[in-house]
Amino acid sequence: MRDPRYDILFEPMKIGPVTAKNRFYQVPHCNGGGYRDPSAAAEMRGIKAQGGWGVIFTEQCEMHHTSEITPFIELRLWEDKDIPQLRRMSEKMKTHGALAGIQLAYSGINGPNLYTKEVPLAPSALPIRTFTNDPVQARALSKAEIKDLRRWFVNAAKRSKEAGFDLICLYGAHGFGIFQHFLSRATNQRSDEYGGSLENRSRFVNEVIADMRDAVGDTMGITLRVSLDETIGELGFSNAEVRDFIEMNKDLPDLWDLAQGTWEDCSGPSRFKEEAAQEQLVRGIHELTDKPIVGVGRFTSPDVMAKMVKSGTLDFIGCARPSIADPFLPKKVEEGRIEDIRECIGCNICITGDMTMSISRCTQNPTFMEEWRKGWHPEKMNTKGDSDNVLIIGSGPAGLEAAWALCRRGYDVAVAEARDVIGGRVTRERLLPGLSAWGRVVDYRDYQLSQRPDVEIYRESPLTAEDVMEFGFQNVAIATGATWRRDGVSRQHVVPMPIAEGAKVYTPDDLMDGTVPGGNVVIYDDDHYYMGGVLAELLVKQGAKVTLITPSAFVSDWTNNTLEQATIHARLDEMGVDIVLNRGVTEIKADHVVSNCVYTGKTRSYEADAVVMVASREGNDGLYQDLLAREDDWADAGIRSVKLFGDAEAAGPIAWATYAGHRYARELDGEDIGDDLPFRREITELAAE
Repeated sequence: MRDPRYDILFEPMKIGPVTAKNRFYQVPHCNGGGYRDPSAAAEMRGIKAQGGWGVIFTEQCEMHHTSEITPFIELRLWEDKDIPQLRRMSEKMKTHGALAGIQLAYSGINGPNLYTKEVPLAPSALPIRTFTNDPVQARALSKAEIKDLRRWFVNAAKRSKEAGFDLICLYGAHGFGIFQHFLSRATNQRSDEYGGSLENRSRFVNEVIADMRDAVGDTMGITLRVSLDETIGELGFSNAEVRDFIEMNKDLPDLWDLAQGTWEDCSGPSRFKEEAAQEQLVRGIHELTDKPIVGVGRFTSPDVMAKMVKSGTLDFIGCARPSIADPFLPKKVEEGRIEDIRECIGCNICITGDMTMSISRCTQNPTFMEEWRKGWHPEKMNTKGDSDNVLIIGSGPAGLEAAWALCRRGYDVAVAEARDVIGGRVTRERLLPGLSAWGRVVDYRDYQLSQRPDVEIYRESPLTAEDVMEFGFQNVAIATGATWRRDGVSRQHVVPMPIAEGAKVYTPDDLMDGTVPGGNVVIYDDDHYYMGGVLAELLVKQGAKVTLITPSAFVSDWTNNTLEQATIHARLDEMGVDIVLNRGVTEIKADHVVSNCVYTGKTRSYEADAVVMVASREGNDGLYQDLLAREDDWADAGIRSVKLFGDAEAAGPIAWATYAGHRYARELDGEDIGDDLPFRREITELAAE
């Protein structure tokens, strides 16, 4: 039964001519599928409809071929041919009474047009702003082309209506949308009636919304997404000017969709952004307009959500990442099952799908984007196969996820953990600077498993192959994790690097076990994800003088994909870390390291009382290998299968581990598919010659 404190979250709310059944609003978010995987994207949105969301939006949808953001894979609504795949999505969205929304985007100065080869158009002639710094410039729209652009938006609105959508979001936030480009003095340097004063810079969006109202406004709600602050001072669209704009145009859209600054600002990871981090920027805006407001802030707590509404700050609770981590968040609140919510950990792995142009993942929800491809449902498991029990060895993210999924299928599960605490790498890493929210991966599964009579967890239980053979379990699942290498083997070194006798070399495991190297410490980062930067923070806080050396051109290079690389670099610089880029380490001496330029090979030395080696990890597969050596005895011991998975098989981010655990659980006792693909996919239809 629902707690009355949350009743306010379930009140119906009007958005222009349509009404949302509650205040849970899934704002537009990417998924790595877009036009390439339309059924996968549609089913993912449909699952959220089942989960109780009142409003569900697509990701960014390119509304005209003269502005596209290849290589990134979003939706497209360039012509009538695109309507059927979008209609499939809107139909899925509306299956349980949600409003279906489409976000129309014209990328302007962010659209390099690498696919269409069209000349980019923007309010003013400036270089294209993309993640990849494409050497392309946009030219300024003529007044005639502005009229064309208005017509293109109307055409897109009509197609959106035909595709079955209830809402249109005009994208003018994160620096990505043409409406922000007109509104901001940083990107609008025109001297005609579309530039200069705020009134003039507001002209284009006013014209487009008026045009759309005439075309579809009697049946579709029109929302406008704008950035709360470009965070570039008075030159840009500041929070003060946003407030002036809203006050000046208080009745312009049917709903104001407010999002902070750049995408990096808006979707900052939990390492740097707390829940409701944008509250100060939104507070008071409702006094300027009577139209409803939706805002974001990685909301995971129903108490915080209710507070945002009761305080008059927001009318709708906007969620992207939390809706991915738990598509059934609204339904769980409604049913009084708060403890069952899979809270987003703010790792931003979901965003990497968009940045790497691949099907996206979620650390907490391994079924994300597999709803259609593999038929995985976040709340329902396939039925049990013909065996009855499973022994899982290792209680890290892979082992815990496997246990949670297997018991829901109907298996009896035992988990053996060698340490006195469960959680594996997550339990250790959650204690590092900024990573406490990542502990939710363990907390959620620990609680859920504690409620199950068919799961037993045995701590301080290291097992040998002989032990396993004696237990009589039918299925043995080995998820024993991985250990950081001390010898430097990774990308620069495919064999161990020279390390002098007497050199003090530590690994991330040593530091997480409590070792505190002091003095001049060199961190060699050939891993390129978060660990090197996090350990630099840890060591500085413990009093060390830190030099971070990496062969990459960026600190924590891969975190460009999680939108935190720039923040990591800035923080380390502010803390006094000496950041050395484009250099490797060729040799470790007792009191220094020898570093080489990755381009010229020229070497120099850096003083080092200790070296922290952030290189690669080795899977802890010794038990697995011992069991394989006794495979001939499995049948006599009652063993039907032995499987290695997670970091023990091949180390990766935590999301890879939870996915591996879930996949193992789904596929246990499954039929042999031979050489068939283990997922569905869609392919491009051949046109007539």
